[in-house]
Amino acid sequence: MKNIQKYSVVLRQATRADVAQLSQIETLSYTTDRISARSFKRFIDQGVGDFQVLCVDDQVVGYFIVLYRQATELARLYSLAVHPEFRRRGYGRLLLQAAEDAADERFCLFMRLEVKVDNMAALQMYHAAGYYDMEIRAEYYEDDSDAVVLQKLLPQFKRSDLDQDQARLVPYRTQTTDFTCGPASLLMAMAYFDIACADAHHEELEIWREATTIFMTSGHGGCGPHGLARAALKRGLQVELHVSEAGPLLLDSVRSSDKKQIMARIQEADIAALEREQVPIVIGEYPVAQLMADLQQGKLVIALISTYVFDESKAPHWVLICAADEHYVYINDPDQDTFAWQSPAERQYIPIPIATFKRAFGFGKRKQRAAVVLSRAPG
Repeated sequence: MKNIQKYSVVLRQATRADVAQLSQIETLSYTTDRISARSFKRFIDQGVGDFQVLCVDDQVVGYFIVLYRQATELARLYSLAVHPEFRRRGYGRLLLQAAEDAADERFCLFMRLEVKVDNMAALQMYHAAGYYDMEIRAEYYEDDSDAVVLQKLLPQFKRSDLDQDQARLVPYRTQTTDFTCGPASLLMAMAYFDIACADAHHEELEIWREATTIFMTSGHGGCGPHGLARAALKRGLQVELHVSEAGPLLLDSVRSSDKKQIMARIQEADIAALEREQVPIVIGEYPVAQLMADLQQGKLVIALISTYVFDESKAPHWVLICAADEHYVYINDPDQDTFAWQSPAERQYIPIPIATFKRAFGFGKRKQRAAVVLSRAPG
């Protein structure tokens, strides 16, 4: 990076006047799948994504194009290239950082890209920048060569962002089955509030058994909000439940009226038990302002979300909300498949843009919402 300081280095938006130099860089950089001059002009004229060029002493020596996927928080690094005569000077890393900054300013969660499997220099740069291999796409390029798909989580949680440098982080736990996201979230909260658990794996299944809404293969297989609240209360936590509507939830996908009736009766029993214990059940919206107020009071929130905005799969899912600031809600997601390319430590306090969380919060056509608010019991 020291060599960069010897020259006048400028990053700016691409213009039509750059197309000839961009085409030269493209010809010298790639043998197949080149971006044509016409495509460069289209990107510039239509303002598609972010398209910036790197100039050294007024010469265009590199560029990046980032595209954005509508209705998701995914950015795609469509292309990045540096003129061969200007490589190994840190310009590639400079362009990559600028591309990530552009995506981060749009509150994108992920940057994704593809690289030829034999492009070791590019792979080394991306790996050093924190990108993880997701998958191999066979015969991806025009010459039938394979591509490595890489991805990186862009924003990162910093304790200083919340002025809680000394605060203890909520421990992370991965669910051990496809259907125990709720119990795993509750176990994380229990660990944070210092509630002992001799056998976490057994307790995860025990909580699921107590709180499940499934009956003879009907339903989504996971836990209901009333059952989770009841399980949390049983384990010594103080509980407040927020649901968007009164009565049983998550029954819309059950086709059998008999099975639906049995599942409803189970949830009604949970509701009655919570009422006997005088657990507050608040019917209506659970706004972000209330969420932030609860978190500031040291509470944690198990929230029902739809995973569609993250991976386009329509599944109800429980996550543990640990913190929030003016830009992000920070979650511990117990599902290791959501961020399989990251270590457990990096799946802790995942930043979700507030606008994205609002879209994800709730499930089904009727957007049924539920939040189990947990705190340490008095005494």
